[in-house]
Amino acid sequence: MKNTALTTTHESLGAKMVPFAGYNMPVSYEGVNAEHETVRNAVGVFDVSHMGEFLISGPNALALIQKVSSNDASKLTIGRAQYSCLPNETGGIVDDLIIYKIKDEQYLLVVNASNIEKDWNHISSYNSDLKADMRDISEGYSLLAIQGPKAVEAMQSLTSVNLADIKFYHFEVSDFAGIENVIISATGYTGSGGFEIYCKNEEVKQIWDKVFEAGADFGIKPIGLAARDTLRLEMGYCLYGNDIDDNTSPFEAGLGWVTKFTKDFVNSEALAKEKQHGPERKLVAFILDERGIPRHGYDIVDTSGKTIGVVTSGTMSPSMGTGIGLGYVPPIFTEIGSKINIQIRKKAVPATIVKLPFYKK
Repeated sequence: MKNTALTTTHESLGAKMVPFAGYNMPVSYEGVNAEHETVRNAVGVFDVSHMGEFLISGPNALALIQKVSSNDASKLTIGRAQYSCLPNETGGIVDDLIIYKIKDEQYLLVVNASNIEKDWNHISSYNSDLKADMRDISEGYSLLAIQGPKAVEAMQSLTSVNLADIKFYHFEVSDFAGIENVIISATGYTGSGGFEIYCKNEEVKQIWDKVFEAGADFGIKPIGLAARDTLRLEMGYCLYGNDIDDNTSPFEAGLGWVTKFTKDFVNSEALAKEKQHGPERKLVAFILDERGIPRHGYDIVDTSGKTIGVVTSGTMSPSMGTGIGLGYVPPIFTEIGSKINIQIRKKAVPATIVKLPFYKK
């Protein structure tokens, strides 16, 4: 089991540590609901240093990224980031990722921790002719997500950059907490605003300490992976391995908006046909009409009791106090307001299809 550069810090703070994607990670400190509310109302800090980072450079860097990713990375300018996915050759998704344009002919790809080796091998398999320079820098870098509505105000004293000026999915490479050349990115997985900070492992402890000093008057707290999951689910953000995987297409998962046919990419011909005909199932969001907690793997049934799909993510929403979830169903059941049932043990609990996000500020 690998540790992040902050593992001993989490342990000293009393974090409950669990194995996650090959890493020893903090799942919670004081409890998921309290941590969730901290991020929704104030500011919280996640150590997500288990995520993978690939640096793609050289004259053919963009050509490689365009080939393996679904979104159009040619639209990126220096200082901008883009959400995308890596389609596989059979209609599914290798991974979802964020692509940063650091400078001309240099891009940072941020991938899911559990997929680092798989993604590296997949991208490499398309690089034999292009010969872009690929570096896996995952082991040397740390990533902190400073999230919440008070993040800008709480962190402004730590940098010379005007944080309020960094637009969503933009970033600056600047000074932060006394460290130079830190990536300050207006991105996150919570829907409550804030930043993600990329730095070297040897710099992260200093940054962590100064972040908590600066945020002391703003109610800052460390946040674990459990609250990260409830926060992202309230926004309807896909989780790889749950809502998307090697067998789900971007169009099934509602990721048509990051699938651009202005270029040729892996499996683009088949995906263009799927877009034209429409997928045979779609990812929907639902709210339970009665008390209950939907969980990953639970059956979705129609009013006659016939199984029509499966729950991919589900929880009791801390912000709303009701059961929410995502799952795949045939197109006939995808209309907003449609009624379905979630099979929770021996009871079919009624639910309603709703528009995302679940949580609205």
